[in-house]
Amino acid sequence: MASFRENLRALPAPAWILFGGVFVNRFGTFVMPFLVLYLTRNGYSVVQAGLAAGVYGAGHLVASALGGHLADRIGRRNTIVWSMFGSAAAMLALSQARGFVPILLVTFISGVFGELYRPASYALIADLVGPQQRPIAFSLYRFAVNLGFAAGPATAGFLAERSFLYLFIGDAATSIVYGMIALAALPHGLRTYTKEERFGEALRVAARDVPFVMFLLATICVTWIDFQITSTFALHVTSLGFPSRDYGMLISLNGVIIVFFELLITAMVQRYRPQPVIALGYFLSGFGFALTGLALTIPALAVTVVIWTLGEMIASPMAGAYVARLAPEKYRGRYMGLLAVAWSFGMLAGPPLGTLVFQHNPSALWISCGILGAVSAIILLAQARRQTTAS
Repeated sequence: MASFRENLRALPAPAWILFGGVFVNRFGTFVMPFLVLYLTRNGYSVVQAGLAAGVYGAGHLVASALGGHLADRIGRRNTIVWSMFGSAAAMLALSQARGFVPILLVTFISGVFGELYRPASYALIADLVGPQQRPIAFSLYRFAVNLGFAAGPATAGFLAERSFLYLFIGDAATSIVYGMIALAALPHGLRTYTKEERFGEALRVAARDVPFVMFLLATICVTWIDFQITSTFALHVTSLGFPSRDYGMLISLNGVIIVFFELLITAMVQRYRPQPVIALGYFLSGFGFALTGLALTIPALAVTVVIWTLGEMIASPMAGAYVARLAPEKYRGRYMGLLAVAWSFGMLAGPPLGTLVFQHNPSALWISCGILGAVSAIILLAQARRQTTAS
């Protein structure tokens, strides 16, 4: 097996450009982590704010399916460009939206354009990089994402103390920068869609792929947990009397840990079978959030962040590489789109259901996170055992 340094050297220049562009975009992800706080401070209820976050998830769901299709049809680069410029316009429109219904509508549009790029980015990594380097490439992609995320929310927290309008402007500006980088420097990537292809063919192929379907089911369980970060976790922190900048610093801690440790962890775990590794990561994510209800101080909250971040670091790079390995080349963009759809379900259901449960019984919410993490791990381990027995 190639060394970590050799894997880094094997990555082509366009991959590094992609990493740089996504860093800029993720640094400027100012609005969504603070959307619930923005709406509640403007007079909307906790449930209404959770619904708005869920509506963004509905846009994410549409974007995931559409983004995978566009990635195969018009190319990875063009999909990224459309996503970034559309996202910038939507964020500026959201800053001016007044009334709950217009806010929901523009939030949905923001979700569509803001998340359209994800399947294309994942597919482009798989296009550019061979199977041996893919875990490291996906880890580097996440390194760039979280390097931006380490500084972005903390910056946004200080901006929000002055004016929430600055969040919308900064979010739009960084999307435009990434769109220009993609337009100028990224390759198109594969275009595998043909006119002869029957409608829904890719979906039928994926539905018959049992390991892939089981992986998606496990991932959906974890995504419900993951999107508590920008909804109920924010409410939990502020309900304890801490200011929004402390919440921003806590979620920035997630990015800081990933920046310093994820590449090392990926280099250690990539030699093992992907399903058990992903199962461990998913379990730790649920366990970390289950402990949140017991955390009443900033140090205790930071410990929970460390635990679920460890789960994220173990699972996420291996998950992307695992899907790239399972996907037929012809349907690579759409397989990545289905992976993004799984995350969309979590974004769609997690914030509204989480805030609803939190409002009535916070302890029940955190316990459910632990249960879902365990269920996701059991699904993956059972599938890995079936494959071992069959072979």
